[in-house]
Amino acid sequence: MRGGLRDALKELLSSATGRVGVIFLIIMVGVSLYAVAANPLDFGSRLWNNPAVWADNPENVPPAWISLFGGSNRVKHSVLETSTPREVRQTPAGQESAYAFDLDYPFDEAPSFTSFSIEDVTYSSRPTTITLSVTRPDGKSLTLLRHVVPAPRPGETYPVVRYRDSPFRVYLTGDTSVAAEVSRFLQEEFFVGVQPHDLAGRVDQAIFGIPDAQAVGGFQVLKGRYRISVLARSQDPLDSIGKVRFVLGGSRYGLMGTDSTGRDLARGLLFGFPVALTIGLVTAILATAIGTATGIVSGYTGGKTDIAIQRLSDILSNIPLLPILLFLAFVLGQKLWIVMAVLIIFGWPGLTIVVRSMVLQIRSGQLVEASVALGASPRRIMARHIIPQIAPFVFAQMIFFVPAAILAEAGLSFLGLGDPSIPTWGQILDQGFRTDAVYAGYWWWILPPGILIVATALTFALIALGMERVVDPRLRMARQ
Repeated sequence: MRGGLRDALKELLSSATGRVGVIFLIIMVGVSLYAVAANPLDFGSRLWNNPAVWADNPENVPPAWISLFGGSNRVKHSVLETSTPREVRQTPAGQESAYAFDLDYPFDEAPSFTSFSIEDVTYSSRPTTITLSVTRPDGKSLTLLRHVVPAPRPGETYPVVRYRDSPFRVYLTGDTSVAAEVSRFLQEEFFVGVQPHDLAGRVDQAIFGIPDAQAVGGFQVLKGRYRISVLARSQDPLDSIGKVRFVLGGSRYGLMGTDSTGRDLARGLLFGFPVALTIGLVTAILATAIGTATGIVSGYTGGKTDIAIQRLSDILSNIPLLPILLFLAFVLGQKLWIVMAVLIIFGWPGLTIVVRSMVLQIRSGQLVEASVALGASPRRIMARHIIPQIAPFVFAQMIFFVPAAILAEAGLSFLGLGDPSIPTWGQILDQGFRTDAVYAGYWWWILPPGILIVATALTFALIALGMERVVDPRLRMARQ
């Protein structure tokens, strides 16, 4: 190698494949740093695997950008929330706080779901009562929900706080009391007799539509401006509600859509970048370091040390990984560090064997023989004369090992042996196949993680191809 690492990097950037690979790697590192800065380190356990975080998201919907390709005017996902009432009125019974949201509805279909939630309710005497109603474009008003905040528990003192740690949330689409209110509304306003159980899964069609005269039991979308009103009745002026939220579930969501639990796949895929790089780089660096060290010691020392290292390498090379991982997952649990440890332990023997053969040739060279004649110690010879000669090859092997480790983790996660507490691209693929996303046509759940895995492997493959001139001097001479 001419001039060490600096010359190797210069040689790498001199090729088109090397430059493209380095650009892709810089992009991956930048995205990874952003993902780490934008999300907590315990994103998997605290957010990704917490269904309450994604309760306001639609389930199994494609990305929002596919609306750019035409089609009907699909529902846009909307989260309407406020902490400040529009009006506060004093009444003989106490106080009324009115919250309201104006909603334009130009869509050609009913929403995928609707939900209502309140947070951090405080009252000082009598429990607060909440009423949710909708005023439609046709001037008709529909009361959807009446809720009384739970009374004080035995021994509990005023002021009483409710729904601070966990909000009170009602999934309006599937709530039986809401269905009963909508059934009563249809009977009184349209003289249509629909039983509450007949509205199962169709409550939103009735709220945002009118009965279809041409289809028995069907509804036509009623476009226009809706007002969502929330009226909180309390006795004490100090009573308050921290937040009121109304969610209109859309038919599209975000950059990458959602999965079967409403999780934003874009966030999971984004967090997968630093996880993939950590798996690949840490595993590759440690496995390469162990393989290089044992290969140098084995090739230069010889004797019983050489035999012991080579026999250990042969044994580890012939042990199948899958049964070992199954056993460790059963005994120690499914942990990412276990997968990485197994990849490291079983990843170095192949490099050891190759490095040993290279060291045997270098050891018989004139440079090493001259160093021995001058009294140089074996440690100095290995550090100053052997490592620099094999460094380009070792570095290239380490680059090849990075995508291999990432693909191995993805494959193991796809088989259900990964760490379920950490979102990885393999985990997302596995969950998609487990819930039949392929057969249901949820391409946004399957294609993006697969493409990212392939793109990452291609990035390091391009860098490895660019390293060929560094490893093989004959290629440099041919170019010159």
